[in-house]
Amino acid sequence: MFKEFKEFSVKGNMIDMAVGIIIGTAFGKIVSSLVTDIIMPPIGVLLGGVDFSGLAITLKQATPTAEAVTLNYGLFINTIIDFLIIAFTIFIAVKQINKLKKKEAVKPEKPSEEILLLREIRDQLKQK
Repeated sequence: MFKEFKEFSVKGNMIDMAVGIIIGTAFGKIVSSLVTDIIMPPIGVLLGGVDFSGLAITLKQATPTAEAVTLNYGLFINTIIDFLIIAFTIFIAVKQINKLKKKEAVKPEKPSEEILLLREIRDQLKQK
């Protein structure tokens, strides 16, 4: 069982997937910072100084023994914007990768020497 796990974990696909997950996590943090620190402040200014991360509905006021219960819909708006940016970026990346794959698939292969020779013989026989 250990041997099978070792073979599974060292395969190229498993390592590629792990690298992708790590890079994706780091990319998610970058996008979250982009939304929170760069995109949302100007949108908040345009909407009259609204800070989306502070938008919330208080369901239950705070007491000396318990914190307030709130619906933080501003944070939810930030998360939706994060998702849309990440989804759009991945869409563009996949679209470019597919475009490159199509170019590779369309690229005709150079015929082998034997094929070229056979074509030449065929053409000479047609001329006779």
